[in-house]
Amino acid sequence: MQVISTTDDLARFTKSLRKQPYVAVDTEFMREKTYWPILCLIQAAGQGEEAAIDPLADNIDLSPFLELLTDKKVVKVFHAARQDLEIFHKLIGGVPAPLFDTQIAAMACGFGDQIGYEPLMRTLLKAKIDKGSRFTDWARRPLTDSQLSYALSDVTYLRDAYPLLLDTLDKRERQHWVEEEMEALYNDDLYYVHPERAWKRLKLKGVRAKEIGVLMKLAEWREKEAQTKDTPRNRILKDEAIFELARLQPKDGASLARARSIPSGFERSRTGASIVQAVKEGLDIPKEQLPTIDKPDRDKAPADVLELLRVLLKRQCETHHVAPKLIASSADIEAIARDDNADVPALSGWRREIFGETALRLKRGEIALKLDNGRVDIIDS
Repeated sequence: MQVISTTDDLARFTKSLRKQPYVAVDTEFMREKTYWPILCLIQAAGQGEEAAIDPLADNIDLSPFLELLTDKKVVKVFHAARQDLEIFHKLIGGVPAPLFDTQIAAMACGFGDQIGYEPLMRTLLKAKIDKGSRFTDWARRPLTDSQLSYALSDVTYLRDAYPLLLDTLDKRERQHWVEEEMEALYNDDLYYVHPERAWKRLKLKGVRAKEIGVLMKLAEWREKEAQTKDTPRNRILKDEAIFELARLQPKDGASLARARSIPSGFERSRTGASIVQAVKEGLDIPKEQLPTIDKPDRDKAPADVLELLRVLLKRQCETHHVAPKLIASSADIEAIARDDNADVPALSGWRREIFGETALRLKRGEIALKLDNGRVDIIDS
């Protein structure tokens, strides 16, 4: 097992990888006690070679590998890439490209919703992966042989699975499906929370209009603190504390002390003063500048229509061998049930061909569903 701990070795390994059409990539990281994930290991595999790169090694410079991530001639293959991409986005200021996520590809090939790495490799390659090292301390050195073996298996099998998935997509003419999903992963907002937008992460059901500005400013303050101190946001201030403070709207230390979620004496600290200031800033936001919080739709979709659409979705996905979540979410189904012109992915592009148009025909009564030998089928009305 090759473990790279020097810049020179990394440069040689990366130079070899850059000659290949694709490279499988994975990471091991820790983030239980930090805001930003701590990168503990990078695994990479090309044809005939693989290595574990130790980013915690003394004086190692990751630049050669990071340059590979932006090399347009080499496809970077990940599985369930979201968290790995967040790490690299912070390191290179963008998303590795070009990109291929085998989990998304597997959904397009009919392997189920958000299939995990181990079951996918078992299905495609008959691989048996020992997951015993999955939750070990990846920041502790030295790494054990079992840790390294587990870590490298996350890219060696991935390397072999990629061409199989690519071949299946090609035969079913679904490459453009996956390319469309890959484009969504290049959105920078997926990997960085802008403090001024942090309030959107809160569940605002039942929030009163006069509380919205305070919620916004408290969430913004918390996000800035968490990022600056590299501490999980809930260790700065829990969500329930933000909602309580939005209701109480403390104007000074004394009123802040009455909040049940605030520890005794906290109101006299610099942080307490910052919270009071954030509340004031929230109250000062002009009403016309506050966002409108979506209220639950009074016109709920009829339950029987929802059920019919769900049955149809399942039938279409089974027929076309594609995972339901790649076609339509529960919210999409509800939107379609209410509105034939709903602005949802399921009513555009290839999703409309597979499901959307058929769903609208079902709503209009142009087709019906029937059972045929225990299976759902479609008939013209």
